[in-house]
Amino acid sequence: MTLLVAGAAVPSVEAASGPSCYSRLVNEWFCLDYVQDRQSQILDALLQHVAITLAAVVLGVAVALPLALLARRFPRLEAGVLGVSTGLYTVPSLALFPLLVPFTGLSPVTVVIGLALYALTVLVRAMLEGLRAVPEDVLESGRGLGYGPTRLLLKVELPLALPVVMAGLRVATVSTVALTTVGSLVAYGGLGNLISEGVSTDFRAQLLTAAVLCVALAVVLDVAIVVLQRLLTPWTRGVRA
Repeated sequence: MTLLVAGAAVPSVEAASGPSCYSRLVNEWFCLDYVQDRQSQILDALLQHVAITLAAVVLGVAVALPLALLARRFPRLEAGVLGVSTGLYTVPSLALFPLLVPFTGLSPVTVVIGLALYALTVLVRAMLEGLRAVPEDVLESGRGLGYGPTRLLLKVELPLALPVVMAGLRVATVSTVALTTVGSLVAYGGLGNLISEGVSTDFRAQLLTAAVLCVALAVVLDVAIVVLQRLLTPWTRGVRA
């Protein structure tokens, strides 16, 4: 005997063991049976969520760095660069994703590009502020050692700007984890797909499980960035001590 729950057939429990925590008669928030029965579906959604989030953050960094360098090199363009990157964040996702669909189709690319554009708001400003925080005397010392512009950027400026940049990256990554759920508008929202289905069918176990996993994913990625920062900036440990 089976029961139809949230659009899927699930086996009913034996009478002796009592009702399941998700069925036509029972709709509990905490339900380990749901996690066990749908673990494949949950894992697929989680992996999609991680892939879209990481791709969006990487694309955001790749676009934000040239924009920050451009704004620093040409001060007259700074207001325009910051204005555009900030203005993009004000575009509702309900409008942005459908606007991208004619160009990218109903695919993960649509969500990745949209999220990367949103991430620019934090990343461009963080990178610009990080580069500005590099002391001028340090730059002069580098030039005195014969460093050209490219070598000075890679060997001196970017390493010293990393603490500020990584702080911005943490904010951008955590916000992207949350915004990825909106990708359910085009069927590529990772855990957002489960949340959307859970809301539409009033399936509490699915809704809560997906929401908890979103929070857990944000925490894990945030901790990973902190660890990465400590590995890339060993000199800051002594300063804190």
